[in-house]
Amino acid sequence: MADRQVAHGDKPALRGDARRNLEKLKAAAIEVFRERGLGAPLEAIAARAGVSVGTLYNRFGDRQALIDAVIPALAAAQLRRVVERASAGASPWERFATFVETICELQASDPILDDAVSARFLEAEQLKAVCDEALAYAGQLIEAAQRDGSLRPDFTAQDLFSVFLSSSALARASATAGGDAWWRHLAFILDGLRTSSGRAR
Repeated sequence: MADRQVAHGDKPALRGDARRNLEKLKAAAIEVFRERGLGAPLEAIAARAGVSVGTLYNRFGDRQALIDAVIPALAAAQLRRVVERASAGASPWERFATFVETICELQASDPILDDAVSARFLEAEQLKAVCDEALAYAGQLIEAAQRDGSLRPDFTAQDLFSVFLSSSALARASATAGGDAWWRHLAFILDGLRTSSGRAR
């Protein structure tokens, strides 16, 4: 046979034009998602790439597959920097507070991270796995601060997720109305979470 037979489970190599379209779609998706979040219209992504929306669906199938094709590595890099920054804290409370503050800062400035941390697209399994890893680290920070006595003992990882959801909502409102309501809200929350013994140190 003139053409190489494709083994079961393998994908045939893309033609040059198809490969170029794929790369254009990935680049356009990152640009549009950064501007408008992960819920951005797929038609806008296709238009930015200069292809039909049918080509986008042909290459990726659905939104979740597109997200998983382009976003997990970006999110992982951002979250690694959050972990590195938090890990440099001098105390369990400082590490916990720095992690929370930095995540909320990213939510206010980066629509991709906001949607990812707020778990708005759970069907994107690879992205969810990246975020789950970061939340597992957050769980360790919570436990360490509670053992240290600086974080109130009834606070849970689910409570932290609620903090991120509320910060997201306020950041989105602030983006259109101006102001720093999300930051004031977060400062009040952290102040309420820190124990009296934690303040004494």
